[in-house]
Amino acid sequence: MRVFTIRKRSTAAILAFLLGGLGVHKFYLGDSGKGIMYLLFCWTFIPTVLALIAFVKFLTMSDEEFNQKYNSTTR
Repeated sequence: MRVFTIRKRSTAAILAFLLGGLGVHKFYLGDSGKGIMYLLFCWTFIPTVLALIAFVKFLTMSDEEFNQKYNSTTR
């Protein structure tokens, strides 16, 4: 049985901005594999740059796009 959780775009954006270098937003969105990669490479600051890009992407993404990508049951 899969538990369906509703993820919010604003929460993902805040996590990407504040803790994105550690991959917290990836864990929140259910992408544990990428979250672990962010943690492993956080010392290079590359994940921080990627998280800032994700932050801007979340801000410009519509709610419908976000829900289709991260809140769909067929993921």
